[in-house]
Amino acid sequence: QVQLVESGGGLVEPGGSLRLSCAASGIFFSSYRSGWYRQAPGKQRKWVAFITSAGTTTYLDSVKGRFTIARDNAKNRIDLQMSSLKREDTATYYCNVLTGRDWWGQGTQVTVSS
Repeated sequence: QVQLVESGGGLVEPGGSLRLSCAASGIFFSSYRSGWYRQAPGKQRKWVAFITSAGTTTYLDSVKGRFTIARDNAKNRIDLQMSSLKREDTATYYCNVLTGRDWWGQGTQVTVSS
């Protein structure tokens, strides 16, 4: 059974930083494309960043230069380092792995507010 568990969300002031982590069981991140999505209230879930099995990364334009996705194969974990956070980054962030289907974590809330 695949299980993804996110951690690291919270409340941060604009301009601040947070690091989200996603630990996996039942699947190896290194074998698939994985990444992060986010969903703000009243809006659709949207992809934020991906990392392929080969390590290639892709970012949503609005987070380029501010967010970094990384994979730790030894810990079977992916992280999303977020800096220069803006109010519009406020959302629930979800970890995702794409195999023959999408697997999702339960989500972690990120709130950017002063």
